Amino acid sequence: MSWQKEVDEINRRREIAKELGGAEAVKRQHDAGRLTVRERIDMLVDEGSFRELGALTGKATYDKDHNLVDVTPANAVIGRGTIDGRKVSIDGDDWTIRGGSSEATVSEKWIYAENYAEAMRMPLIRLVESAGGSVKILDQNAATKLPAYPTWNLARMMGTIPIVGLALGPCAGLGAIKAATAHYSVMVKGTSQVFAGGPPVVERGMGVKVDKEDLGGSKIHTRESGVMGNEARSEAEAFEMARRFLSYLPSSVYEMPPVIESDDPKERREEELIEIIPRDKRKVYKSRKILDMVFDRGSVFELTKGYGRSVVTCFARLGGRPVGVITTDPMQYGGGMTKASAAKMEAFIDLCDTFHLPIVHMVDQPGTIVGPEAERSGAVKGSVRVCMAIEQSQVPWCAIITRRCYGLAGSTFGRVQGINLHYAWPSGRWGSIPVDGGAEAAFKKELDALDPEARAARLAEIEGHFFHMESPFLTAEKFRIPDIIDPRDTRALLNDWLDDSWKLIADQLGPKGRTFRM
Repeated sequence: MSWQKEVDEINRRREIAKELGGAEAVKRQHDAGRLTVRERIDMLVDEGSFRELGALTGKATYDKDHNLVDVTPANAVIGRGTIDGRKVSIDGDDWTIRGGSSEATVSEKWIYAENYAEAMRMPLIRLVESAGGSVKILDQNAATKLPAYPTWNLARMMGTIPIVGLALGPCAGLGAIKAATAHYSVMVKGTSQVFAGGPPVVERGMGVKVDKEDLGGSKIHTRESGVMGNEARSEAEAFEMARRFLSYLPSSVYEMPPVIESDDPKERREEELIEIIPRDKRKVYKSRKILDMVFDRGSVFELTKGYGRSVVTCFARLGGRPVGVITTDPMQYGGGMTKASAAKMEAFIDLCDTFHLPIVHMVDQPGTIVGPEAERSGAVKGSVRVCMAIEQSQVPWCAIITRRCYGLAGSTFGRVQGINLHYAWPSGRWGSIPVDGGAEAAFKKELDALDPEARAARLAEIEGHFFHMESPFLTAEKFRIPDIIDPRDTRALLNDWLDDSWKLIADQLGPKGRTFRM
């Protein structure tokens, strides 16, 4: 006697689950320019690698003889797959059934996928498209519930496995939390929105009429609020971003970062580096171009590009080994540290420290930005928090001072305690305050007593005196900087440093004493 009848029942239910919310709901999803959750999974993972869990979960109806009539699948699709041959856990929302509502699903199902990722020490990818809570669930439960999911170990997970949140449609309430509470988050331009409450909630509660894009579109959250990280032009691009992000990280904090083969010579010298920093202090340059020349060709992958734009945070490789890279963009606030760029830098330091990526800081920092707006935003506190994050980090750190390093924000060039390894290019200048502006403030009383012509001459005389003292060679003579280097030797020097540093990471495997800070 066989169990074929029951196996047939399994297969029938699986086929029903594949239909999602039905043909009309799938058509509406496609008409809105969005893929279904199953199409997304197929596009994201290696072909044929997805192994679904919980396909039979849902609300079933039976006839009087207890035979299955139909099943409405749970609006979460979960399982395991591989990306470039490496296992990942997937938690996907199905918008075609009750808008992916977190209240209309079986929460144990998606929480299981997340807890499985942590237990099995593999990355977690969330495909988020959820309308959030719904009052309709009250009829079913006949009671309200306190907000929380006691079995969801979110804070601990953030300190143990890489988590990617992809906002692929409207993400409200819990959906917003799942999309944003991740080490790397992406929104799709024009088709995804993230908000605590959608337009109807805002209009009802605040009397403000606003559309989805103006309330929580990618322009808002990847440029202004910093709630989400990167913006993708399509779902396919979002998946590619997720794959590339994970390629730099270990599957969990218990493993070393992945190393790939590289045919880029460690000793490669780029002649352009010797002249890329302008002698004229008023001129800017393209800092990202320096990264492309120093690190393995094609390996620079920028995170959170649109937010806190005066700071640039990237993954890159040296000799095939992944590192975190920080620099500034002198075309944005002159590269000065804003509250937003400080928050961005702090989170990136935590990310690299959590997953054992050594950090290279290419320093051109004019200082914390000044002015009424900066003070109201709390830019000073932001700079202090970066200093604290650096001192609390444990991964190897190397700083290359390429141009400026001034003031409170300048003190974020590297870890002050311990070895504090840092080098300077001959173009480097530093101090508690730049001579430009600083001399005028220090000698204000004397200068204000002079007529304009005499004032300008005296100011030039004072600045000329102090400009000489800014020479990096005077600092090197006192061994207050370990070395001044030919910019063209930067790549070889960093590879040599990483040879020494890489073996230290093995002693740091495992979670940190503090979890990842958002």
